[in-house]
Amino acid sequence: MDKITEEFNSVAIDTSTCANCGKEGNGAVMNTCNKCKVAKYCNAACKKKHRSKHKKACERRVAELHDIELFKQPPPAEDCPICFLQMPTIGAGRYMTCCGKKICGGCWYSYAVKKIMKKKGDPLCPFCRTPEYTSHEDKIQREKKRAEMNDPKAIYYQGLSYITGFWGVTIDYTKALELWHRAAELGCKDAYYTIAYCYQGGMGVKVDKKRATYYYEQAAMMGDAKARYNLGNGEMHEGNIDRALKHYMIGVRSGEPDSLETIKGLYSDGHVTKDDYTDALRSYQAYVSEVKSAQRDEAAAADDKYRYY
Repeated sequence: MDKITEEFNSVAIDTSTCANCGKEGNGAVMNTCNKCKVAKYCNAACKKKHRSKHKKACERRVAELHDIELFKQPPPAEDCPICFLQMPTIGAGRYMTCCGKKICGGCWYSYAVKKIMKKKGDPLCPFCRTPEYTSHEDKIQREKKRAEMNDPKAIYYQGLSYITGFWGVTIDYTKALELWHRAAELGCKDAYYTIAYCYQGGMGVKVDKKRATYYYEQAAMMGDAKARYNLGNGEMHEGNIDRALKHYMIGVRSGEPDSLETIKGLYSDGHVTKDDYTDALRSYQAYVSEVKSAQRDEAAAADDKYRYY
């Protein structure tokens, strides 16, 4: 057992004892290290005096706690409100500006697209039956209304309009990032991913790999499988195959196909074991069984944009 582990074990056994002077105190009111949340001190003076001795152990502990959260399998994606099947990772569906629901590609195709093909009128929202927007202005106004209700998805899509110039909106990277940060704070994983992508490629901001990694991590911990794949690629670039494999495996369990292909390549090159690759295949097959449906198959067969695995 190394000295750092011994230090934390000793602190964890009795958190009512000052890590600096050893005096006993009331654990409920003692001064706690702001970073590791473990080491206790009888006062601020002891905390300051012990800082240099505690620094390495604290940094190690903070990194360990971070990895525990980072490598947790995130919760599965939300269910489609129509068919109640888990939303797929790719071809995830269509956001409805009328009610704020996201509909899977299978339900959208079966209800709205087939209706148009059969010339049975304009498409309606499969969930609330509101007619589809009829103009750019109508779409923008609907998104604005949803954004005023603090709908994170609507705010996110507003940001996309500012960075792509779609729907007649003037391109404004600063405004787009402002909206994405707001959406991210409201819990939109897509916003975290897109902010990371901007920092990685220098879109509207200076290239900043550390910030890109931070935002990819936030997205990945919320269940964004593509962000997880990018984190795995980053670890591979640094030569950290074990950490990369952890990311790829989490991605595979969430249905990220590129993660599976990368693990296959790593197995072919002898970097991971046959058991690792077998586990990845089985995990991906389990994901497919969760998201597969006849409607989604029909939509994917009719148009590749509805492909979902």
